[in-house]
Amino acid sequence: MNDVYLLWTIFSIFVGISLAIDLGVFSRLRKKTDHKEVPPFKVALRWTIVWISLAGIFAGIIYFDMGEQKLTEFITGYALEKSLSVDNMFVFLLIFTSLNIPHKFQHRVLSLGILGAIAMRVPLILAGAHLLEEFHWMIYLFGGFLVFTALRMLVQRKEKKIEVEKNIAVRALRKIMPVELNISEPKFFLIKNGIKYATPLLVALVIIEFTDLLFALDSIPAILAITTDPFIVITSNVFAILGLRSLYFLLAGVMEKFYYLKPGLIAILMFIGIKMLVSEHIEIPTVLSLGVVMGILGAALGLSFIRAKRHPE
Repeated sequence: MNDVYLLWTIFSIFVGISLAIDLGVFSRLRKKTDHKEVPPFKVALRWTIVWISLAGIFAGIIYFDMGEQKLTEFITGYALEKSLSVDNMFVFLLIFTSLNIPHKFQHRVLSLGILGAIAMRVPLILAGAHLLEEFHWMIYLFGGFLVFTALRMLVQRKEKKIEVEKNIAVRALRKIMPVELNISEPKFFLIKNGIKYATPLLVALVIIEFTDLLFALDSIPAILAITTDPFIVITSNVFAILGLRSLYFLLAGVMEKFYYLKPGLIAILMFIGIKMLVSEHIEIPTVLSLGVVMGILGAALGLSFIRAKRHPE
């Protein structure tokens, strides 16, 4: 028990210090780049490497304290959440494009969006793990939901711009305060004629949080198929989410080149869903699950790279 408390403490210190430095760096960077388009590529690359390295260091701590099995579960959960989270970036880009939010304002929304996503996912993970522990039959419900999600993504047409006025999150926000969709400065609220308005930044934040809740309904059951240990699920989930902002700015200009990513994510969700459905009769080792997830993701990225080289347009 003491070891678990110690690991939670180490994890909290890791995340707390990293977030303080990360948010501080990006805050200073914002003041220097208010009239530029995006945070420098090198900064995004540096922080992407930092977050992945921190996850690697923490994985080493898990190995020495909890053993090889928990290490494999952590890496599998991290890889699974990271690959599914990349799909979120397409949605982020779609939201910002639909609201005409320039790149130089986007990092403010993503900073709060990621913190909100962590706060929202932790109780969802604890609830999901508890349900599986108490009602084992729910593994079939989760598995069936993942298979259904994969099939829905398979037949889903290419997403177009979000219709802001019809979005359920925006309609809910409008019931609280008026919305001003023109943007001139990086503020979440605007005072006009003595009335407080929500700006496109707040609209984007609300849509992102609502969208992440929907994504969590896919990703959390997928990770719970690997392990129901709340510590492993939460830490792998949080480490994967924390690096999303820097990864978004790193990949923002080349997202359209990931042509085969969606088919890869569909295959991963289908595999995890089937793994849950047959778990009572066929036990699929975590190492094999890791190999399948990494293999599918690697193949999707590799084929996308080859296609991009052949069709640079």
